[in-house]
Amino acid sequence: MSAQNEPTISEEMQKMEYEPLLPVEKKLIAWSLLLGVVLLGVLYKASHFFFPGGH
Repeated sequence: MSAQNEPTISEEMQKMEYEPLLPVEKKLIAWSLLLGVVLLGVLYKASHFFFPGGH
């Protein structure tokens, strides 16, 4: 196969049809963001507990 005959990534992406996010995908994104924020808070509080002089 020749490299000239192969389509590029940008050409393939232009051919793709727009697909909106499914409701379950939106929920997974929201849960992931919420979990990340909560865990950052937990780590922040744990650092204050274990390393009180560092803040």
